[in-house]
Amino acid sequence: MSLSLLSRYAFFAGCVVFTLASLPFLNHDWLWPITLVTGLLSLLGLFDLLQNRHAVRRNYPILGNIRYLVEGIRPEIRQYLLESDSDALPFSRAQRSLVYSRAKNESADKPFGTLIDVYQTGFEFIGHSMRPAPLSDPSGFRVMVGGPQCTQPYSASVFNISAMSFGSLSANAIRALNQGAKLGNFAHDTGEGSISPYHRENGGDLTWELGSGYFGCRTREGRFDPERFAAQAQNPQVRMIEIKMSQGAKPGHGGILPKHKVTREIAETRGILMGEDCVSPSRHSAFSTPIELMQFVQQLRELSGGKPVGFKFCLGHPWEFMGIAKAMLETGILPDFIVVDGKEGGTGAAPVEFTDHIGVPLREGLLFVHNTLVGLNLRDKIKLGASGKIVSAFDIASVLAIGADWANAARGFMFAIGCIQSQSCHTNKCPTGVATQDTLRQRALVVPDKAQRVYNFHRNTLKALAEMLAAAGLDHPSQLQPKHLVRRMSATEIKLFSQLHVFLKPGELLTGEVNGEFYSRMWQMARADSFEPQDVAAA
Repeated sequence: MSLSLLSRYAFFAGCVVFTLASLPFLNHDWLWPITLVTGLLSLLGLFDLLQNRHAVRRNYPILGNIRYLVEGIRPEIRQYLLESDSDALPFSRAQRSLVYSRAKNESADKPFGTLIDVYQTGFEFIGHSMRPAPLSDPSGFRVMVGGPQCTQPYSASVFNISAMSFGSLSANAIRALNQGAKLGNFAHDTGEGSISPYHRENGGDLTWELGSGYFGCRTREGRFDPERFAAQAQNPQVRMIEIKMSQGAKPGHGGILPKHKVTREIAETRGILMGEDCVSPSRHSAFSTPIELMQFVQQLRELSGGKPVGFKFCLGHPWEFMGIAKAMLETGILPDFIVVDGKEGGTGAAPVEFTDHIGVPLREGLLFVHNTLVGLNLRDKIKLGASGKIVSAFDIASVLAIGADWANAARGFMFAIGCIQSQSCHTNKCPTGVATQDTLRQRALVVPDKAQRVYNFHRNTLKALAEMLAAAGLDHPSQLQPKHLVRRMSATEIKLFSQLHVFLKPGELLTGEVNGEFYSRMWQMARADSFEPQDVAAA
């Protein structure tokens, strides 16, 4: 017998031999517990030899199970014992600790200086003023959303809850988020899963997200139903309407809620059948061109009674957004707002190839959209939101400095209600009751306590933002500009963001004298009548 064969089966054989040899001596009190254990291990080893799913267990009966045991707890071991405070997988321990502290209303101050290498390439900071401004009241950090075609504008906080659906999140999670939004007077995006009873329970302001499945306002065939939409959109609790074109984690992919997470309540809320996966198509059926999108925006604004209507997307092909911009000029219809979602965002499950390699990161997408609107003299008429891995006051300030009017956060608010980043959202086995439809699991999430934490996190984050603004000599987030944000380029060089990026001048795209070949070429490729690019060479 070779040593390899002996190492593979020795432990299994030893358990079997010991069990059989000890059977005649079970009258000894000390022996029978050991025999019971070896007997059970022998049965496990026999099962390992007979099963056909795992080759390791067939080759290493009993011992092979150790691999799967360790593999199963590997994420927890790494998160709690091995990773450093700065390892971002996808959020670092330092980021999560910041949210937890602020949500619990505890001090997030740190002693003994920064742990960040400030000489590392990519390090960013905000320049401070020699004459700091008086500290502003964070309750005034708001932005009026609603362009010239809107009759019910909404005063939004500069920090709001990003899109997360009932179905992806539990009923108690939705309750806590919405109650916290009510306490703090900020907006709660419903996600594309429509408006559930749990969104309405506490009366917090809602942004109703309308995805390609048209949940809550769909026909039996899954198409848009104007009457059902109007019945919900005119509810006073709904303050804004957001058309979801795509999302950061999986742009162009659509969404899937597995059938094992579809409860009767979810089915009724969304207007779907039970026992089937709830699939959001990858594209809308209500429009197919930029012009038709603008007409859909106008239709929703009219059906809602004049409320702000906009769309959310993760930038992909640049000429497609410029095609939408051309459609705005051609039709005269303007969205009230646009939310730019970065590829780094994402609360649900998505194919790895999509999360890793599809979509434009937030800052580049935001800057492109901002520049396009400036170049068309439309920026003052359309507000911009930004979402994608935002949890701190600096995160908010950094996107406001390059063009956003407000920021949305999803995972940050998930941390506030107890998420521990177990990354089991899609399994229905969330250990904290945040992302599960298991009624027993979600009982662990105590709504009044977590709602207060949502409120605390929002309030304390805006308080920190107010302190940063005052240090920079500013009174309001709207005063942040690219010149206030600084990035280290190398060990010996730093640059202002105003030096790093191209910023178009007002009306530049209209005059044709564009500062930058990229913007000029994308503008030539864009079409208002189609999302397909125009042949520039033939134009």
